[in-house]
Amino acid sequence: MSKIEDAKEMLALAEHDFRALKGMTDSEIFVDEVFGFHAQQAVEKSLKAWISALGSDYPFIHDLGALISILERLGCDVSNLWDFVELNVFAVQFRYNVFLSPEEPLDRSEIIERVQKVFDMVKEIIEKKV
Repeated sequence: MSKIEDAKEMLALAEHDFRALKGMTDSEIFVDEVFGFHAQQAVEKSLKAWISALGSDYPFIHDLGALISILERLGCDVSNLWDFVELNVFAVQFRYNVFLSPEEPLDRSEIIERVQKVFDMVKEIIEKKV
């Protein structure tokens, strides 16, 4: 599979998590852990799609900081992405432990808006490469 095909496939997977995320605005139904997991996954897969669209390989990790660092080393402006690192607590490796919610509930509309921007940016990058 070509790098651009991999990028398109990874972005399609990110879209699945993002669509789920947009349906989880009710914190009475979806706890922060579930919402945060899908937010983290949508960002992780979007970043991996971006890395692949640039012709590079991405590691099979869940650390958003490490993925952002890779993009930075590839010459990308990632200054607006570092806040996403706070979603690492929701990554896969922590899904099977008791989760202690932060004192402040997640600002779901703000997170959805931020994830939407990353997703749209990566989609545009991929479309320009095709």
